[in-house]
Amino acid sequence: MSTDMDIDTNTSVPPTEFMDEDPPAINEETNNVATLIDELKHEDVALRLNSIKKLDIIANALGIERTRTELIPFLQESIDDEDDVLLALAEELGKLIDAVGGNEYAYYLLPPLENIAAVEEATVRDKAVASLCHIADILPEEHLEKYFVPLLKRLTVGDWFTSRTSATGLYVAVFKRASNPLQTELKTLFKQLAEDDSPMVRRSAAKALVDLVGQVSPEDVLPLFEKLSQDNQDSVRLLTVEVLVALANKLSEEQTKTLLLPAFIYLANDKAWRVRYMVASKYVELADAFGQDIARENFTTAFVSMLKDTEGEVRTAAASQVPGYAKLVDKSVILEDLLPCVKLLVTDENQHARAALAKDISGLAPIIGQDATMEYLLPLFLQQLTDEFPDVRLNVISNLETINKAIGIERVSQALLPAIVELSEDKQWRIRLAIIEYIPLLAKQFGSKFFEEKLLELCMSWLRDLVFSIREAATVNLMKLTEVFGAEWAKAAIIPEVMKMTTDENYLHRMTTIFALTTMAEALTPLMVKESILPTITEMSKDPIPNIRFNVAKSLETLIPLLKKDPSTTELVESSVKPTLEKLSTDQDVDVKFFATRALESNA
Repeated sequence: MSTDMDIDTNTSVPPTEFMDEDPPAINEETNNVATLIDELKHEDVALRLNSIKKLDIIANALGIERTRTELIPFLQESIDDEDDVLLALAEELGKLIDAVGGNEYAYYLLPPLENIAAVEEATVRDKAVASLCHIADILPEEHLEKYFVPLLKRLTVGDWFTSRTSATGLYVAVFKRASNPLQTELKTLFKQLAEDDSPMVRRSAAKALVDLVGQVSPEDVLPLFEKLSQDNQDSVRLLTVEVLVALANKLSEEQTKTLLLPAFIYLANDKAWRVRYMVASKYVELADAFGQDIARENFTTAFVSMLKDTEGEVRTAAASQVPGYAKLVDKSVILEDLLPCVKLLVTDENQHARAALAKDISGLAPIIGQDATMEYLLPLFLQQLTDEFPDVRLNVISNLETINKAIGIERVSQALLPAIVELSEDKQWRIRLAIIEYIPLLAKQFGSKFFEEKLLELCMSWLRDLVFSIREAATVNLMKLTEVFGAEWAKAAIIPEVMKMTTDENYLHRMTTIFALTTMAEALTPLMVKESILPTITEMSKDPIPNIRFNVAKSLETLIPLLKKDPSTTELVESSVKPTLEKLSTDQDVDVKFFATRALESNA
């Protein structure tokens, strides 16, 4: 950066009010300000970035007057920088309102932000626009018209599309505070942006129009919406879907039907799949905005078309909207129009469409009732549970609670259990991990007896998985099961099974035993810890493998606070736990010594 900043840092003194408020901090900042100013002019990007992020320190040290007359002009003149630096500068300038003297002088910050709002990088421009909107909100009314509106006009007619793009995001901030004559002028200017030659500007105008709907009368917005919704660029048309929602929420039902329904039909059948995708992803929101009567009469045909769309992305988006839309229409429409499409989606060639359906299809069960669920949905659930794409099976299982409420777990368990077993043995360990997380949910619905008979053995097998993350998740799963069925159940059903692993030849399995017992201890009573956990952990301190011994030390460190909760078990800390730790603290292995000593010191 070639621009020099004419600031005598040696004579720079912070204002008196700052000195009175917090002398130590300000003195320290004053000592650093010279370095920070040097960094502002440095060639190294990291140094400039560091200094930009501390502009408030520099400003406080310089004082209000010098910040306005020296620092801000310097920043304005040196805007030819790296994107990262400009991004930070755009953000920090919006925070310097107090540093330049408050709301009355906030207009000093506008010139550098105007320059940044015209740069090429979109993220930098967006940050500048956000800071400008913040300043527009706090400027006195006369300053808004004197300083901000000219800035807005300059950006609106700028030679580069970047400045015009940024301008679109500023109109709402100005319009809501503008006088009637100025509002009229602003509408004309925004119309120019909506008709701009550059698709990027029209796209930004369409995005900004959503917020303008709340500030401008629908009569003013409708012509712009109609023009943008028929734009020759699909990237512009797709953004008008949200404008359509906003307008429908503002107009009366009759106006919506007359003025907006044709536009909805046009967008829903757009030749570009990205536009249809946007409509599909907002379908329930659109139907709610138009009203139930209009939706029932006019929305089903288009929705069915989207569920059968030639593009998988559109079908995927539409599938996620099925339960929400089903709430708005009659049961006969669901059974006659929607369910045939759902049936086709269950075997859709696009795995993501099948997964999206599996995630949301359960929402239909409470809407159509038990009998229809048994007749129409249950066969589809069972088919999805055997889908080759794991996400489909997982999505069905994760929404099992909704299905159970509608038809009962007994009716699906026969098909459900084979799917769970298959998922638990999936070659992708993340799939196995995901199914473990759903086990406590299943446990609540199965009941302890059914769970013991069908799934307990599976849960224990995960403790021997080759992947550590699976073994770790399996120990947490046992604790959650203890919370679901109770400590007494765990003492009778789980702990004996875990104990069998203490003599396993594989030391990793023995180590998993320590993890499992320690994790479960948090869900047990102190007396159960004394009777069922502590003897085994103490005995394992004699294991020949150092990794086992130092994990015993870590386990005992965790168990001590649990034992101290009950007076009847507190004495064990002195009589059993500490002697074991003291012995381990003299172990030949350095790690065993370390963890044993740490356990003793933390519970001294």
